[in-house]
Amino acid sequence: MAVFRLGTGSPSRRWHLATQSAMHAVNDALFAGIYPLLPLVAADLGLTYAQVGALKTAYSGASAILQVPAGIAAERYGEQLLLALGTGWVGIGLCAMAAGGGFILLFALALFAGLGGNTQHPVATAIISRLFEGPRRGTAIGTLNFAGDLGKVAAPAIAGVAVAAYGWRGGFLTLGAIGALFALGYWVMMPSPPRPLGGEAGKARADLPASPSEPGSIGWGIANPRLFVGLVVVGMLDAMARGTTLTFAPFLLGQRGFDAAAIGLAYSAIYAAGATGKFVCGPLGDRYGTTALIVATELVTAGGLLALLHAPAALLFLAVIPLGFGLNGTSSVLYASVPAFFHAARRARGYGLFFTCVDVASALAPIAYGALADRLGVAASLTVLATATALIAPLALLVRPDRADARAWYGRT
Repeated sequence: MAVFRLGTGSPSRRWHLATQSAMHAVNDALFAGIYPLLPLVAADLGLTYAQVGALKTAYSGASAILQVPAGIAAERYGEQLLLALGTGWVGIGLCAMAAGGGFILLFALALFAGLGGNTQHPVATAIISRLFEGPRRGTAIGTLNFAGDLGKVAAPAIAGVAVAAYGWRGGFLTLGAIGALFALGYWVMMPSPPRPLGGEAGKARADLPASPSEPGSIGWGIANPRLFVGLVVVGMLDAMARGTTLTFAPFLLGQRGFDAAAIGLAYSAIYAAGATGKFVCGPLGDRYGTTALIVATELVTAGGLLALLHAPAALLFLAVIPLGFGLNGTSSVLYASVPAFFHAARRARGYGLFFTCVDVASALAPIAYGALADRLGVAASLTVLATATALIAPLALLVRPDRADARAWYGRT
């Protein structure tokens, strides 16, 4: 594989950011696009709500359980292969789901299709963090993170057009074909991403074993395990806030007088503000430091939750804008913080570990806060959530990811 010397304005580096952003948009579209199809599947096949929920859990859950192995496999077999294989796997799985004739078969196919989703987030984020080593990393990862939301916005429209013409099976086939064809084109046309030379990444590269598959002395490559655990806890608490808020905010808005149309409009505002937060917080983190941005966005999220609970009805809609900005903006800052704790050659597995913990927390939190809401009410449950979210700020000050001693790997003799 050829190695390129990448300057600040390298076209090669920008090209890889553009292609990884496109990959992220397609991958997220494949997962967001099935939601409008599920009611049609249920009506056609006579599925219960529980069965529909099981299909969704199988599809999204399967995409989170193998992110660490995916990161390790990328080190051994190559990042391009894993990215193309993962997205193509999801696409083929969705095409197979179009032929499903009952719940059991659809459930099995949803599990199969979801497994391909384990590769994109850890591997692509590791590539971009490596290529944009230094002060522009947060901006680059924020751009990559934002691109996924573009896919989420486009997917329902694409699926809707296909459904209007060919029914729900046509919707699955269309989404699947997009994924499979994009993966094939990516594999054929994209060169392997170069490794930057010079600086810390170059020094780290010099310390590597002859083959990435040989662990050598670096193991998992965690420069400061104790502080990395702190960062993971911050990420999990942030994911819990995001997953719980998006699950139970409609119930609170309904109690405060919003009808179904108004709730839908409020959620559009939350997602739009969230996409803005993902895009803006990366550059802000580069400018002001990741710790300061984590503290700020978590306090904004906690304040947005309290505003949702207590703001006058006339101002309630405005409260969802800072809430959405904080809910999703923190993720770009956190993702940009992970490389500070990992040897450059071990970032794919590092991101896999981080994303797995975060995704599990996001999935389990609504269960815990839902049980609390059953006992105390939705408002009390979200008040507890706002308090827990505000407490992330002092924890971030203890972790201080922007001062993590990642150079322990590079200066070690």
